[in-house]
Amino acid sequence: MDWIQHEIVMAPRDRGFHLVTSEVESAIPELPTFRHGMLHLLILHTSASLTLNENADPDVRHDFKAHFDQMVPERAPFYRHTLEGDDDMPAHIKGALTGFGLTIPVRNGRLWLGTWQGIYLCEHRDRGGSRRIAATLFGQSS
Repeated sequence: MDWIQHEIVMAPRDRGFHLVTSEVESAIPELPTFRHGMLHLLILHTSASLTLNENADPDVRHDFKAHFDQMVPERAPFYRHTLEGDDDMPAHIKGALTGFGLTIPVRNGRLWLGTWQGIYLCEHRDRGGSRRIAATLFGQSS
């Protein structure tokens, strides 16, 4: 069993749902050498998150953003954690809803995703800055 770890640093992005599958794959040069295994990704933040979803139609990412911004509004009168800006507490809630980690099977040197699946970096703040992802690849290399 082989184990590899990388820290992936993502460039700052606007608030929204961003397809990052190819960036993740590129940041793990050992991936093509793994016959089978698992890749675990953990975003090291609480106001951004990771999820899997539709990778083809960019309207899906637009609709996710629109829905989450309406479902978890800014300046709700019951928020108490408000010192870090209007978008901070909603960002924590959105992150909790989508999740901070993913575990993806690896098969024949590639992420074993469904035909229409891709990895999203979900940026829940207006100016979240760069984001760090801990990537742990483990399995049988060839």
